Amino acid sequence: MIPGLEELRGRGFLSSLDLHFARALERLSGESRAEVLLAAALVSRQVAERHVCLDVGRPPALVDEEGRPLDDRAWPDARAWLESLRSSKLVEESTAVRAPEPPPLVLDQGNRLYLRRYWDHQQRLASEILRRARETRPEVDVDVLREGLGRLFDPPSGSGPDWQRVAALTAVLRSFCVISGGPGTGKTFTVAKILVLLAEQALARNERLPRMTLVAPTGKAARRLSEALQRARRELRSSDAAKQAIPEAASTIHRALGMGFGSIARVRRDEDNPLAADVVLVDEASMVDLALMARLVRAVPPRARLVLLGDKDQLASVEAGAVLGDVCNTGGARTYSAAWVEQVRRLSGDPLPIQLPAPPQSGIWDSIVELTRSYRYGDESAIGRLARAINGGRADEALDVIAESGPGAVSLVEPGPQEEIVPAIGDWIADRLVACLREPDAPRRLAALECFRVLCAHRRGRFGVEALNGLVERSLVERGMLGEGGASGRLVLVTRNDYALRLYNGDVGLMTERDGASLAFFLGENGAERWLSPSRLPAHETAFAMTVHKSQGSEFDDVVVLLPEEASPVLTRELLYTAVTRARRRVVLHGSRAVFRQAIERRIERMSGLRELLWGS
Repeated sequence: MIPGLEELRGRGFLSSLDLHFARALERLSGESRAEVLLAAALVSRQVAERHVCLDVGRPPALVDEEGRPLDDRAWPDARAWLESLRSSKLVEESTAVRAPEPPPLVLDQGNRLYLRRYWDHQQRLASEILRRARETRPEVDVDVLREGLGRLFDPPSGSGPDWQRVAALTAVLRSFCVISGGPGTGKTFTVAKILVLLAEQALARNERLPRMTLVAPTGKAARRLSEALQRARRELRSSDAAKQAIPEAASTIHRALGMGFGSIARVRRDEDNPLAADVVLVDEASMVDLALMARLVRAVPPRARLVLLGDKDQLASVEAGAVLGDVCNTGGARTYSAAWVEQVRRLSGDPLPIQLPAPPQSGIWDSIVELTRSYRYGDESAIGRLARAINGGRADEALDVIAESGPGAVSLVEPGPQEEIVPAIGDWIADRLVACLREPDAPRRLAALECFRVLCAHRRGRFGVEALNGLVERSLVERGMLGEGGASGRLVLVTRNDYALRLYNGDVGLMTERDGASLAFFLGENGAERWLSPSRLPAHETAFAMTVHKSQGSEFDDVVVLLPEEASPVLTRELLYTAVTRARRRVVLHGSRAVFRQAIERRIERMSGLRELLWGS
């Protein structure tokens, strides 16, 4: 029997928003067929679950809010369901001529149903990526480029391509470039060289320096990019004039587009009012959702270069879509067109490993470079080996790495008695934090605390962020290391950007006392000390433990990863990989071998049609 909307809402499968959306469409259109309204509610639910669409042939599992199957209910037959959708006034097929007043839902040829705005975002983004990927830059002076590559990069070793040099060459010669790589692969240093190479091109032609816009999805990521590029700039072997082209600061994507600041003076950037830029670089691109990426790409001038930088294997965005993953999803092959292979060899001396005479969508094949050598994790690094095993879905190998490495690098602590494990973890973490909080002054206390972090898969639950922070705070109060109510000694995480205060989502500070007053201490740009009244702080939360999602873009010496008691849809290979690679020195995993194995075997799967639009079936 097909479940009703009210029943699914009552069982926690649909939200109130999903239900109201379907009922609103029913009132406005007169469409009353249960299977059509059910599909509309499911599309709304899919977006809330971070999918771009509903695959009508492969709908989500029919379960209640506890994850239990609804055995007495079933989805409509897929063929009949599609026939009903195609005949509904609420649905437009993607191959049809767009109606003057287009309906709110779109059904594509792959039997995927979209909310209209997400369909538009996907189509625009795919079209613009493909257009840019097919473009080369005829104005490039290849002699200047060859000399710059030889100066900025080590000579070819003959043992295989220097993928950093290939990435630089690609970003200069093409209008669209994606550089993906794990932690420590030198993405930011490569980008600094790219920006200098582009500046050298302009200087050689006696033209103005290119206007460069650097953006990231969060304020913290933007600041980290700025600081990393300024450090890299000092080490580059290039003229001061070329290095001056690298901007001093990056911005959030929202700020660059003029979005969401509540001021009528800000003009939203789009194709009619594009960014004033010749180069647009997007860092931490894996965190950018479909809607935001589509809006950004619309605002990039048609002749500007667009460079996406990120780790395709990290967690996807917290909103709908997995743009970087879809763009880099070649289907398993790693190939380049014969013409591109020859051009790379001629200009840089790097022989690319695989080629096809004319691969499908050859422009996008030739626009993607993956950096594979980690300068942080060597071949024998236990963390590096564990990360590679997790990323490859090899659970047995991951457990072998843990067994062989010893507790000094990576370890797995399995839970003890149910009633004791959570308080014991809280006490163990508090013991670790006590030494940090005994540092003599706020800067050193904060620096010590920033070397160690507890990461959780979930926000709620026995092993979630909220429970762990509460346990740790109580344990620290008992030890006399934390003032009652967290007045002094509490680590805090900013959760909303405040541009006036120059505090950004993801910034971490310390509640402390100074001259008898309670203050919040932060380290600003270039290590500048900042002291703020707690009443001035934007939205924030305790940060002794944080979610893996919140940790993206951060690095710590030691990381403790708390796995939930049972596997969940949130606990995936990508989440585990992201958590493990936040550590520079040591990883301690708390959880059962069974849950650890299940996490490695589960991948993030975001429903969308972007990958097919870019790469074909």
